[in-house]
Amino acid sequence: MGRKSFLCFLALAFFPGFSATLAPLANAQQAQPIVLGAPLATAFLYGWDAERGMRLAVEEINAAGGVNVAGQKRPFHLEVIDTRDLEPGVPVSDALLAVEKLILEKKADFIVGGPVRSEAALAAMDLLSKHKKISILTTGALTPKYHERVAEEYEKFKYCFRITGESKWMVKEIITCLMDIKERFKLDKMFIMVQDVAHARAGGDIIEKLATEKGWQVTGKEVYPTGTTDFSMGLLAARRTKAQVLLIWMDMPETSILLKQWYDMKVAALPFGSIIAAAEQPGFWKATEGKGEFCLANVVNAGNAPSQATPWTMKFYDAYTKRWGVEPEGYGTSSSYMAPYVLKDAIERAGTLDPEKVVEALEKTDLMGVYGRIKFDPKSHQVIPSLDPQEGAVGTIFQWQAGKRVVVFPPKIAMGQIQLPPWMK
Repeated sequence: MGRKSFLCFLALAFFPGFSATLAPLANAQQAQPIVLGAPLATAFLYGWDAERGMRLAVEEINAAGGVNVAGQKRPFHLEVIDTRDLEPGVPVSDALLAVEKLILEKKADFIVGGPVRSEAALAAMDLLSKHKKISILTTGALTPKYHERVAEEYEKFKYCFRITGESKWMVKEIITCLMDIKERFKLDKMFIMVQDVAHARAGGDIIEKLATEKGWQVTGKEVYPTGTTDFSMGLLAARRTKAQVLLIWMDMPETSILLKQWYDMKVAALPFGSIIAAAEQPGFWKATEGKGEFCLANVVNAGNAPSQATPWTMKFYDAYTKRWGVEPEGYGTSSSYMAPYVLKDAIERAGTLDPEKVVEALEKTDLMGVYGRIKFDPKSHQVIPSLDPQEGAVGTIFQWQAGKRVVVFPPKIAMGQIQLPPWMK
């Protein structure tokens, strides 16, 4: 008898309850795995944090026995492929090849995560429809066109779901927060700085329109190509036009340079990142030597910064920190973590992996998760948002204060108040 067999014999002989504990896990490991294919830009924040979130969820689910498919416990298996779709100059076709490889070669039962870039996610919809593969977008791809296409051509695109926020709802949150800033600090001049990608251009335009209607004066707008490393001309324009808020919408890591330049130039405008990738990360403070203090960042869903949104929020926050040695890192983390749990719930209610049945089950999802109540609009398959976690998926805007990410919006989950940099007072 080998060492492992002998130890197992001893455990079964002297600890009868041990076999009952091991049985669900052993059965799940022996069963055919349910393959989750994840097309992600793994070299970028919205890719690697999504992968970590999903891996944590998969590990937890499998450790608890797996997914109950009509009485059989089956484990999840995560297959990740790098789409490179956040890299400058990489064509959309590369991301489509990654999705196709997951479906045809890796035999993915479901697609989760990306593609991350909006243009790539939209292009992948036809591929998902062709292969009848259910997909749950969890990171990136903020364009409202995604769920609008589902609503317009439901039978074709009914396999496409999005469990995270999108730009129109984000704008509503941003405008609400901006109005609080306007009222509290008597600020009314804004300079807009956006990245030259679809969701950022659209978001900047919508914010300009709505903010103007709400009494803000937009003193200027600059659009920057992906990979830009010098923002000084835009910052000088903001200073010259006496802007009091810098509205930033960029998902490129070079935003850390923007904040350093803002600090060194002492531009008297509060930086408000509707999307500002570098400032979302826990390591941002150390990387910028504190020069990002007072920057606001929208991380889209609760759980990506510490709060008490739901009983699950800090449980996830602590588990992620323990597993990866870093706090949840920004947009895409908590939503990617929730995707396997939502799929597990839908598969178990459907009792099958049949895509038509799982689509029906996903449309009936009603699950309290890390960032609030998770339900999908049955026509567009967009997660239903709210400013109250008891009613829907709640967002998060935090501010860097004394080295910490302090949630300041929405009020239901706020952990502190917005502060102005001293050179604005």
